[in-house]
Amino acid sequence: MTITASTTTPFPGIRTPDGPVPAHAPHWNQQRHSAMPSHRYRDAYSRVDIPLTERAWPSAKLTEAPLWVPVDLRDGNQALAEPMDPARKRRFFELMVAMGYTEIEVGYPSASQTDYNFVRLIADSDIAPEHVTIVVFTPARRDLIERTVQSIRGIRNPVVIHMYTATAPTWRDTVLGKDRNALTELILSGGRDVLDFAGDLPNVRFEFSPEVFNLTEPDYALDVCDAMTTLWDAAPDRPVILNLPATVEIATPNVYADQIEYMHRNLARRDSVILSVHPHNDRGTGIACAELAVLAGAQRVEGCIFGNGERTGNVDIATLALNLHAQGVDPMIDFSDIDEIRRTVEHANRIEIHPRHPYVGDLVHTAFSGTHQDAIKKGFAEHRERAAATGVAESALEWRVPYLPVDPADLGRSYDAVIRVNSQSGKGGIAYLLEATYGIELPRRFQIELARRVQAHTDEHGTEVDAAALWGIFGREFLASSPDSSSPRVALTGHESGDSAAGSHTRVDITVDGVASRHEAHADGPVAALVAALGERGVALEVLGLHQTSVGSGAGSEALTLIEYRSARSSGWAAGTSPSVLGASLAAVVRAANVA
Repeated sequence: MTITASTTTPFPGIRTPDGPVPAHAPHWNQQRHSAMPSHRYRDAYSRVDIPLTERAWPSAKLTEAPLWVPVDLRDGNQALAEPMDPARKRRFFELMVAMGYTEIEVGYPSASQTDYNFVRLIADSDIAPEHVTIVVFTPARRDLIERTVQSIRGIRNPVVIHMYTATAPTWRDTVLGKDRNALTELILSGGRDVLDFAGDLPNVRFEFSPEVFNLTEPDYALDVCDAMTTLWDAAPDRPVILNLPATVEIATPNVYADQIEYMHRNLARRDSVILSVHPHNDRGTGIACAELAVLAGAQRVEGCIFGNGERTGNVDIATLALNLHAQGVDPMIDFSDIDEIRRTVEHANRIEIHPRHPYVGDLVHTAFSGTHQDAIKKGFAEHRERAAATGVAESALEWRVPYLPVDPADLGRSYDAVIRVNSQSGKGGIAYLLEATYGIELPRRFQIELARRVQAHTDEHGTEVDAAALWGIFGREFLASSPDSSSPRVALTGHESGDSAAGSHTRVDITVDGVASRHEAHADGPVAALVAALGERGVALEVLGLHQTSVGSGAGSEALTLIEYRSARSSGWAAGTSPSVLGASLAAVVRAANVA
């Protein structure tokens, strides 16, 4: 379908400042032009001619989850300004296993020693349960394929060797300098190298990606994929994965769906192929591309849990999976503690999740509009009444609350806790007053906690609070050294940290219950070193998140650190101030230790 501009007004009789528009007058937008040089670009339809005249995907329905394959540890890791160190990578991997992923792409072992070592860690330890398939990534180059196969030797798990080569005309001409025949031979040569090095391994299967598939001529993509399944002797009991990436989005999602359906219908050995997709998000339609691709015959989706990736990102698996959940389809992945998942992903990527992310964002269940809040409250009331009338537990009852497509409790969240931010914001803007007066920027989750304390204060005193009173409440509730500031249990009496040729070094001097001690650390940063020292003295504490801002501006401003913590007895927030950021962070940890 081609969309063209109408030359007549679609609404005869509509009025403009000059009077009614005649029925056959030119559309008033027809003569408008922007300064954008759009003539420099070609439309997708002229670049990819898909020989598909009838299509089944528009009438298909999503009835089951595809196989999800998170690529955060490889593709997502390549997109990070600071790639993951081994500890972050391992923590992320263990999260994926706990969530229920059964196939995980773990790295590009020929590209870096860190990735190679992580694959060897899987081979030499039991961090990967035996049912989890490990995927490793390699270009079609003999020495890199050999290095990749070396990395997986000894792994007891099923393994997929994922080989890729770019196939689109621009990449053939500009990057590789090969015509179609020469590129096909390069790809087949790489496929033969895979067989030479790994063909005899019983637990290994193969995957091929014609990179930039969505910009490749359909007949050439089909020929190359069929050649690979023939070379690798794809069979129902040892299928080959053909992964068809929308490496750079260039078209509306229906075009990608047509491309996938064309391959689904025409591939040789179709019953011996797992058809996979790997959409990126350059046009912001990666989610739609993936959903339509599954409707068109794809069985497997590669992406990142919250969409991290090059440029605008890979497709977001959390959104895809929870979209299914919201339609009554089991996503086969556990997102029931989405905030813990978010914390781990943010820790590993060192990128914050956007507050408007469809399911995990801080504001996703927040209604700022009074009419929305009223409808939601009535929906909750109706839900409770329906449960009482039918005898069905509220958690098992069909969900139909206005403005909330899923029950926040399904994701381990409390809607009541989130709505309080709105009610406070509407009455006085606690966060706005503190930022406007003192320059303090507060994270959304901390605003919820602060709002509770402010509400308790106003309920007790019955008076309006200004910025100075808010700062007083803030200091009393989160900055004082302990609930009884005259006798804090924990005190930091000194600290020193630095780097040398031998590595990082931190020393902390603490007093716990009146007993002084000194602790040395050679790998951890100062905050981690202080937490470890407290643990050695029986004050167990876990720092879940850290936020740094300042009080005031200019040279005389003080650093302010907020930490979210958890202990065996409680969880919450604590704050610390100091002329230095490090001093403020350590003071916040001490405050947490005294209230935990």
